[in-house]
Amino acid sequence: MKIAIIGTRGIPARYGGFETCAEKIAEYLANKGHKVLVSCRRYLYPDKPNIHPRIKLIYPISIRGKISDTFSHTFFSVLFTLSWSPDVILMFNAANSPIALFAKFFGKKVAINVDGLEWKRKKWGFMGKIYFKFASSFSTLIADSIIVDSIEIGRYYRSRFNKSSIFIPYGGEIFYSKNPEILSGFGLKPKNYFFTGSRLEPENNQDLMVQEYQQIDTEIPLVIAGDIHSGSNYVKKLKSMASEKVRFIGTVYDKNAYMELQANSIAYIHGNEVGGTNPALLSAMGCGSIILALDVPFNREVLGDCGIYYTKKIGSLSSAIKEILNKPAFFSSLGERARERVRKLYNWEEVGKKYEDLFCKLKNEK
Repeated sequence: MKIAIIGTRGIPARYGGFETCAEKIAEYLANKGHKVLVSCRRYLYPDKPNIHPRIKLIYPISIRGKISDTFSHTFFSVLFTLSWSPDVILMFNAANSPIALFAKFFGKKVAINVDGLEWKRKKWGFMGKIYFKFASSFSTLIADSIIVDSIEIGRYYRSRFNKSSIFIPYGGEIFYSKNPEILSGFGLKPKNYFFTGSRLEPENNQDLMVQEYQQIDTEIPLVIAGDIHSGSNYVKKLKSMASEKVRFIGTVYDKNAYMELQANSIAYIHGNEVGGTNPALLSAMGCGSIILALDVPFNREVLGDCGIYYTKKIGSLSSAIKEILNKPAFFSSLGERARERVRKLYNWEEVGKKYEDLFCKLKNEK
């Protein structure tokens, strides 16, 4: 079987959750004997690496811009992909769904991983929100199969669009600290800091974390990973709010370093409230971190009873942090429980098999 994967920045994964998912699926399918094509953004991969003899990487052009980059790259990816004649096309991001028309016109089977509720992100203006709502609705009309990585997202598509979906979760990796010395490069010591790592955007609530952390009488720092040099109004706000107890370490591109930061923290603070299964949360769980998660349905679905929840109410997060500082041994078992939950429910091998089963089903449909 020939499967094309488009709509991500590309592989090897260097930039985010979609890319990790694309890489893991591609590797699983290739190891099972299938031929896989993955589209990559040319300017992000000047080295054009080879990763597997059965995985073909292509590098179509794109028009750089906040919105045009993704849309144009997917458009040219589809044009190239059609000449490769795949049996199934896996497209990431519901925003790309209008481009799937070209693939459908040539009789190709298309599965779309729709991601989360993108229009709820505060970074998008009015027209952006309207487009994402339209694209999500259109994806239910054009795709042969809608894939969701969260049961909650599936419920939304059922209630809002009356469309059934296939639930295939994101995967997580089990990680044990092997090189805590890496922390010294960040000026940190194991189990002597709280950590959060995600895009610095309003819906990830780093401002709430900073505000709440100021209320705690401690010299232990709150360490925040993310693009502190973006120049956005939100980043400027974070900088203006932060005291010396808050350390911004920028984007951590090295995967092992990032996971060492998670594994060796006192606790990982997760503030994401929009979207489905969040890769950063799964990563922290796989690292055995004690997790403080914002109490929203998506986070409860993933974390279950293996973490501590807080709300946006003043004092909720700071009280939870104080509890951990006062009784660390009491909460220590949560980390291993979270790791075990990843083993059981978010296994990449099982994720790959579910994608393979879906693609076989789509190929055989008339």
